[in-house]
Formats: sequence, structure tokens, C-alpha cells
Amino acid sequence: MNGIPVTWGAPRPERADAARNRAQLLSTARQMLSESGPDDLTMDALAERSGLGKGTVFRRFGTRSGIFGALLDESEHALQEQVLSGPPPLGPGAEPVDRLIAYGQARVRWLIENRVIARFALDGRQPIPGGARTSASQIHIRMLLRQLNLDGVNVDLLTVQLTAALDGPLLLYVSADALTSTAPQVEQQLSSAWQELVRRVCRP
Repeated sequence: MNGIPVTWGAPRPERADAARNRAQLLSTARQMLSESGPDDLTMDALAERSGLGKGTVFRRFGTRSGIFGALLDESEHALQEQVLSGPPPLGPGAEPVDRLIAYGQARVRWLIENRVIARFALDGRQPIPGGARTSASQIHIRMLLRQLNLDGVNVDLLTVQLTAALDGPLLLYVSADALTSTAPQVEQQLSSAWQELVRRVCRP
């Protein structure tokens, strides 16, 4: 999603104590989500429950939405692995159009499954929701579009448009309580729409 700051590849090296604190905080956050839902997962509550200082929590996450952003980042690792080294068409080895379709469909499924965390990861105080970093979707979509050699097309601009077309509707759905009972239908509709859009845009 052009906004939720998830990056692919190896994370930056951490000091051993920082890595332990991060793992402890995320484990505690997941447990709190499971027990009482997202409303009770605050910076102060996480500090108290984890036994770590408030300063540690604030330095690690910055804001409450940063907690959910870190949880979302962590949950996307499986999808990252499939994109980078899994079987085609999501992974390498398929035609770029087929990979682009498979990626969009996989991301639709992933975001629906993580809709609660994704909704709380958005920080409305920032001019660009979730921060200004280029999203993982945007990076991957740009790479696939460049492989298509689309003559006369501004690939960078098309990348932004396709990223928004993929993730924009999902931002509406992730905050809808009705999705709980209609997730399969919504996933099918969005996946089909994405496939049609990609085939039309990338038509020779």
C-alpha cells in the first residue's frame, strides 16, 4: 500500500539488546491484541505489560500507529518470501503480467487477513498516511512494469496509479465491520478487478 511503510529485504542490523526488546514488545503486543483487541493496545499499556520503560517503547515505535505498523511489517514476511523466492506466478519464473496479477491477488488476501492491524497502522496525523517511504508494493510493481517494456509509458507514474488502484479500495474495506462476514466475496471481487485492470493497462 502506498503509505504503510513495509520494506523488503534484510532488515538493518540491530544491537542484541535492541533486538531482544523489539521481539519482547512485538510478542507482548500480539498477546494483548489476542486478549483484548486493538483498542487497549496503547503505548503506555504496552510499556507496562512488557515490563520495559515508556522511553523504550516510544523510541522503538514513535507513535501508537507505529506499534501496528511494526506488527504489519512482521506479518508480511511470508508474503515477501513468496514474492522473492516462491513458486511462480507469484515468485520468479512467470511472465511479468502474470506475476503482477498474482501479486495483486496475494496482497488483497494478505491485507484482508490483516485488516485490523492495517487500519490501526494508518497515522492520520501524517500528510502521507504511514509515512513517506516508498512502499513494497510500489517497488515490486515498478520492477514488473519495467520488464514489460511498455513503449511511450511513464512507468513511474503508472506504478503510482496501479499501487493506488490496488490498495485504495482496500483501505475502505479494512475499516468496514461488514467485511468480517463477506471477506471471501470481497476478495474475489477485488482480485478479479485487479486482474482485469492489469490486463487492460499492460495490453501490447
